[in-house]
Amino acid sequence: MFSFFYSEQKKMRQSAEHWLEVADRVYKFRRDLLSESQNQRLVSAAGDVKTRLKERADASKLKMAIESLESVLRDTGGRIYPVSSLRENVEFFLVAAIVILGLRAYFIQPFKIPTNSMWPSYYGMTGEVFQAGEEPGLARRAARFVGLGASNYSIKAPADGEVMLAVTRSGFPAISSTPGRSFFIFPTVLHEYTFSVGGQLTKISLPADFDPRRKWLSESFPQAGRIAGNLESSMLSLRDGERRGEARVYWLPLGKAVKRGENLFSFDILTGDLLFVERLSYNFVKPKVGSGFVFRTENIKSPEMRDAVTGAQIKQYYVKRLVGLPGDKLEVKEPALYRNGAPIEGSSAFGKNARKEGLYPGYQNSGLLEKDSVLKVPEHAFFAMGDNSPDSKDGRAWGFVPEKEVVGRPLFIYYPLTTRWGPAR
Repeated sequence: MFSFFYSEQKKMRQSAEHWLEVADRVYKFRRDLLSESQNQRLVSAAGDVKTRLKERADASKLKMAIESLESVLRDTGGRIYPVSSLRENVEFFLVAAIVILGLRAYFIQPFKIPTNSMWPSYYGMTGEVFQAGEEPGLARRAARFVGLGASNYSIKAPADGEVMLAVTRSGFPAISSTPGRSFFIFPTVLHEYTFSVGGQLTKISLPADFDPRRKWLSESFPQAGRIAGNLESSMLSLRDGERRGEARVYWLPLGKAVKRGENLFSFDILTGDLLFVERLSYNFVKPKVGSGFVFRTENIKSPEMRDAVTGAQIKQYYVKRLVGLPGDKLEVKEPALYRNGAPIEGSSAFGKNARKEGLYPGYQNSGLLEKDSVLKVPEHAFFAMGDNSPDSKDGRAWGFVPEKEVVGRPLFIYYPLTTRWGPAR
């Protein structure tokens, strides 16, 4: 890259080393095809260059030796010489790909935290809401995209009037699930939300793993109304994958009136933590309670491990915290988790949850760990839970992790560039 700073002598020495590599490759791969005379000429010419290098000959003498070697290579090199830049680049990237695949398969694997089941230890996608007049400009958006993986979302009001959100009778947003692309390339699923402003509909599509109840709706519309019997309702066309149908929705007032062309809201979705997973150590030592715990889901047999739309087995990598080894007895006495009759130990997250310290919400009874139940972990299996117990679909819902499905442990958060950057907790 910085070769233009080099002296003529150094540049010529580098060139000589390059030609010797080519000569060595030609000799190894073609000596059986060459005549004895050609082999002798090749060895002699390469030896001359090596001698000039060893003697630290000046650039002019090195150049003469290189030109002599190049002349021999034209006669003996076949398809190996001349070496095109395209071929060299292809070889480089093939070797790099093999090395990367090897590292990924046996040592280090990149992983993205998609949801907030492990929050606040690891962050999934989160929202940051901007008030009117505080929306980031182009330069700030670019900086936030590079440093935080932030994508901005906003929609304009199609008319004057009060903002309403289409919700189900239970109060959750009415969602259409549609296929989409991440970074314009990778297939993903989007959730489409529908608003009404002055009787006109407008929609926005967000990543399916993003929970809009985390900040976006609550902070964008703090005066939002509540489900009541007198809410207006109508039929709305909703989509679930390839299926489309009419469903009754209720129009929830969000406590905000806008003028046509104004932003209904503006917020950024920040990417979930990207981390490296270390795959090697669990081949030699058993996982410890309290460790971050990455595993495959394809052999976890449970109705909760099937896609809600297709019914197919979910085949993904999950990250939770290991809370139970074979033979352990677990129970939840809100807000604490107990292991073998005592408050669980092995991670600071356990104590923080038990005390509801800071952002840790405490453990909740549900599913296999409902109130007053004691769960025993079977042989050749583990039990895993999320640190964000109220918002985590974990072992309480789908059961145990087979021993053979364990992948490794979180090692290092390498993105985004926040205070969480560094060794994984």
